[in-house]
Amino acid sequence: MAPWHATAACRRGRPGADAVPTAGPAGPPGELVEVDDPADPRLADYRDLDDAALRRRRGADDDVVVVEGRVAVRQLLTSPFEIRSLLVDDHQAVAVADLVDAARSRGARVFVGSRPVVAATVGFALHRGVVAVAGRPDPVDAGRLLTRAGRRPSAGGGPPVVAVVEGVNDHENLGALFRNAAAFGVAAVLLDPTCADPLYRRAVRVSVGHVLHVPFARLSPWPDALHELRDAGFAVAALVPRPPPPGAGRPPVGPGELAALLDPARPGMAVVLGAEGPGLSAAAIAAADHVVTIPMAPGVDSLNVATAAAVTFHRLAGG
Repeated sequence: MAPWHATAACRRGRPGADAVPTAGPAGPPGELVEVDDPADPRLADYRDLDDAALRRRRGADDDVVVVEGRVAVRQLLTSPFEIRSLLVDDHQAVAVADLVDAARSRGARVFVGSRPVVAATVGFALHRGVVAVAGRPDPVDAGRLLTRAGRRPSAGGGPPVVAVVEGVNDHENLGALFRNAAAFGVAAVLLDPTCADPLYRRAVRVSVGHVLHVPFARLSPWPDALHELRDAGFAVAALVPRPPPPGAGRPPVGPGELAALLDPARPGMAVVLGAEGPGLSAAAIAAADHVVTIPMAPGVDSLNVATAAAVTFHRLAGG
């Protein structure tokens, strides 16, 4: 049997429909390195990915983003993030030859190891045998992000939409929310200070890499900084799981009614979402212009936050 690199070279002339375009020559290609020892110091960024506490500490200290899986790595290679290196197992190297070429064309080092070596390095059987490390960008100013977001219509030519998230500390929920935001053309996601890190490995994986394309920023102080949304031309809608009792406050509206409530002075809509259990804080609801509920069948308590977000984004986009 030919070595993996010889077979891959034969395949490179026939890229698949979802192949990543290889960048033009901008510098020397990244090194191609075969590895056979999980303790190789060059693999330090990939070690013990299954240790959540360790990775959170190292992610903050080392300023890295871990991107796992073929589809997410393809998203990385078309994003503004700088790819530092790629690790593939030798069974997958032929199938992802376009990813190998694209990473190397950007100057990134590509490590190739046997399936047991890769699994021992990351700490588990790596799905699809592909993982990359990218540099973490500098934080984005929320005000500047909102200025840009106000000029970007949502999917289907709907009004500009931003998502504002309070207290969501589950990485999978956050990743799913970013995937839905990308699907419906949400211009940006703003996170309160208590939300989880959207660039943590699990959030990136569940978002299928879309978190690398949807702009986001932290919004603080919370919830006082919600006034920045109005200053940028966004009405503020608080999404709650159930309507308040009669006489307890503003009457709620459904997601389909939101677009009709837009004021020419504020042509965009900011959808404020909370975690499924506690929901939004009373202060966040009080700071909103509108209260929104999704009609549900009797006996259903609530929707997952990412699902509720998708329903609302879809209606604002004209669905």
